[in-house]
Amino acid sequence: MQMDPVAFAESWLSAWNAHDIERVLSHFHEYAYFSSPFAHRLFPESGGMLRGKAQIRAYWTAGLRAIPDLHFTVEAVFVGIDHIVLVYRNQAGVQVSEVLQFADGLVIEGHGTYPPDATNPTGARA
Repeated sequence: MQMDPVAFAESWLSAWNAHDIERVLSHFHEYAYFSSPFAHRLFPESGGMLRGKAQIRAYWTAGLRAIPDLHFTVEAVFVGIDHIVLVYRNQAGVQVSEVLQFADGLVIEGHGTYPPDATNPTGARA
């Protein structure tokens, strides 16, 4: 991997904790794909699968409205050939993993994953 995964994690964390969606999106390719069970909850018609920055932006904007106290703490960073896995704890105390695939220094595919037994793993308000 041509980037520093720890530096990426720090930048990603800083952007999320500042609730700066545009800064988070700056790490993503224009046509990135992102999936999340929470996206399915907010946008059922999407099936939890978002394509392109516009859809991802709309999801994260709605997500921040539902989770105004969003805050992450990175607990571990794992590295593959072209993947980074961020293991973090959110403001609800739930451990989450985000699997990110890169090409040319940008995320081209991402997947938010949550524990299977958690009823409201994001801590979102209804």
